[in-house]
Amino acid sequence: MKIFSSQYWNQRYLAEQTGWDIGDVSTPLKAYFDQLTDNKLRILVPGAGNAWEVEYLFNKGFQHTFLLDFAGQGIANFRRRCPVFPETNIIKDDFFRHQGNYDLVVEQTFFSSIPPQMRPAYAGKVHQLLKPGGKLVGLLFNTEFGFEGPPFGGTEQEYRDLFAGFFGFEAFKTAYNSIKPRQGRELFLLLRKS
Repeated sequence: MKIFSSQYWNQRYLAEQTGWDIGDVSTPLKAYFDQLTDNKLRILVPGAGNAWEVEYLFNKGFQHTFLLDFAGQGIANFRRRCPVFPETNIIKDDFFRHQGNYDLVVEQTFFSSIPPQMRPAYAGKVHQLLKPGGKLVGLLFNTEFGFEGPPFGGTEQEYRDLFAGFFGFEAFKTAYNSIKPRQGRELFLLLRKS
């Protein structure tokens, strides 16, 4: 599938076609990260791209934060910005092939880059990567875009149906603190591995 290839995404970075990248950690995720107290958590940010969330968590003392992406250009951008980040915590790999064990998986626009037919595999893979009781936290677009993606949108009910077989819902609601262009169109989710 062309859009799910490292070449496609590298080209997007090189052409500066990165409209999903807000240039900072998203405010709903920042608010969630700011209340975390256990800095020993193993945290994975898949499809991290320029990895603003990775940088934020690492700078807050979460030393076991891992960047996962298969597009080398996003990783290169991150390395230039964060030269002290440990190389061992940068994983250049396909999310669906990655093996690991994490307490928290962070979702920030990766899900919207995946063709909808791959979403059940995404939910299953996150479930597999999480330790018992581990959590998926993130944002999903609660809107249908008027074009063929990426990004690919969706609806709250569609997402509920997708994740219900894998997770218990701790929070699943419209984000109150999204950036202005996304206000009312993002769902904040906090799901616990069943």
